[in-house]
Amino acid sequence: MVLFHYALVDDLISQEEFERRVEEKIEECGDLLDEPTAAMLVVGALGRQHVKVRELSGKSSLFSFFAKVIDKTEPKEFVRKDGEKGWVATILVGDETGTTRIVLWDEKAGAVLEIALGDVLEVIGRHPGKSTREIYALALRKATCEINCTATAGGNGSGLSTEPVDLDVLLIGADAPRTFTRRDGTNGEMTDCVIGDAAGTARLVAWAPDLLRDIPAGSVIHITGAKPDRRSEVRAYSIDETGTVSLSAAVVTVPFAELASVSDTGHYSVRGEVKTVQEPRSFTSRSGAASWVRNIRIGEGDEELKVVLWGENALVPVHPGDRIEIYHAAAKPGRFGGIELGVGRGSIFRVPHEETRRITFTGTIIPGNGCTFVDNGTDRYLVDGEFPAGCDMRITGVLSGSRIIPEIVEPADKNPEEVAGRLAALVAQLDIPFPP
Repeated sequence: MVLFHYALVDDLISQEEFERRVEEKIEECGDLLDEPTAAMLVVGALGRQHVKVRELSGKSSLFSFFAKVIDKTEPKEFVRKDGEKGWVATILVGDETGTTRIVLWDEKAGAVLEIALGDVLEVIGRHPGKSTREIYALALRKATCEINCTATAGGNGSGLSTEPVDLDVLLIGADAPRTFTRRDGTNGEMTDCVIGDAAGTARLVAWAPDLLRDIPAGSVIHITGAKPDRRSEVRAYSIDETGTVSLSAAVVTVPFAELASVSDTGHYSVRGEVKTVQEPRSFTSRSGAASWVRNIRIGEGDEELKVVLWGENALVPVHPGDRIEIYHAAAKPGRFGGIELGVGRGSIFRVPHEETRRITFTGTIIPGNGCTFVDNGTDRYLVDGEFPAGCDMRITGVLSGSRIIPEIVEPADKNPEEVAGRLAALVAQLDIPFPP
């Protein structure tokens, strides 16, 4: 059992030293620890921690994690290029953060015969080359801990089978149909879509766009004959004329990730408040077409995240204070450090509709970072348009969220009572005595 955990730190200390530290840890705790628990504590002290499934996309060359078995394949014999025979088996596992495939080669493949669906495994493994979708197992064993995993095999298409599946999903967004050329030289149409359910978001390629032509984004749909794409690095399906799409009465909720959980790889759906906005910048793409890019920063609570909007997404009107939603966006390390979320083709960027009401508001115009505020000492709103800084204005228009869309703008009439009231409010914010 000690050798299992020693595989995580065999590049740091010798096996004899590892076993000595395990024995010391057991003695320190008065024999209250069993050997596997003590070994895990020694591994942790050496900086090799167990991670969640979502963190398997990190840069480490070796990972250890706990996960529940969702699906598995039987050992399959194959012939290598050198003529030698080998065996391979695959296990789909997951936790509350996602799923991954474990690949077992040769003598390890037989282990799947002793593993049942629902078992919890402790796994040590590494990625094959640059792929982050699979883990090649170096060692694994059954564990007694509990793992919360809502993903299931078969019905939601998250299993290992490539057979068509039925789905109840939210149609989050769909691109306009575009033409492609088949191998035989004939033309066809296809539509790229983003769909989602309780397991997260996925890409859907419709090779028969008419299946979706009259279905608006935001609809819950029932799909039959969706074919899982196991070659994709992200969850993906395709449908053709053999499948069907219809409206569904099912209730489907797509989860959003916490901003703090976004790592430097993978696809995420997040939401938050726009904190800062830069103006769109035009550029010429590799194909020679004109396009646009825009940088914004969003926040939720104490967490913030850089977001880069590409193409048409960069031209969506957005202002500080707006609440926005992003679906199926790719994360990567930022050019100047940190993590950034790229919202381009295959992603959905949305400013949800906000309730509006008419308002007449008097305040002082205050310039901000790429925006303009009107402030009366108690309340502050974003205001669309260009106004002289420091001037008092009375604005009548429509309040949408935290932004006023002006209809009538006029200089405010100053009177002593109003000035005194606004000054008192300002002093109260600064927490200094105000003379009677």
